[in-house]
Amino acid sequence: MTTIDDVEEIKRLKARYFRFHDLKMWDAFLGLFTPDVHIEIGDTVMRDPAAMVRITSAWVGDATTVHRGFMPEIDVTGPDTATGVWSMDDYLVWPEKDGLTQGMRGYGHYYERYRKIDGSWLISALRLDRLKVEVFEGGLPPVPTV
Repeated sequence: MTTIDDVEEIKRLKARYFRFHDLKMWDAFLGLFTPDVHIEIGDTVMRDPAAMVRITSAWVGDATTVHRGFMPEIDVTGPDTATGVWSMDDYLVWPEKDGLTQGMRGYGHYYERYRKIDGSWLISALRLDRLKVEVFEGGLPPVPTV
C-alpha cells in the first residue's frame, strides 16, 4: 500500500541526489544507491555506486552544475519497492577552453526504481533519457570511461 510517508521520503532522496551532486558531496552521494544499482546515462552504464561516483566526479570535478527535478510520478509497488519518473533539467559549465565556454543545458526525464533497505529508501536503478541537449560553443569535455 502506498503511504504518503514513503512518497515523501523518496522525494527527499531525489532532492539529496541533486544537492549532493551539485555540491560535489561525493561520500554522501555514494550513500544514495543500493550496492547493486544499475545506472544508464547516455551511453554510459554503471553497475555499482562507486563507478557512478568515480565517473561523475571525474567528469564534473571542475564544472559548476545545477540540477532540478520536478513533477515526480512515484508509485510504491510493494512494502520495500517503488518506481519513479522525474522531469529534469540541468546546467553544466566548465572553465573556458580556447576562449570558449564549455557546457550544456539538458532537458529530459529520470526513470528510477527504489528499494527500502534497513528502513531507508535508496535508488536501485536510474536511467536518464534526455529529450534535448543544448551544447555551448566550446563543446563538452569527454566523459571518462568505466
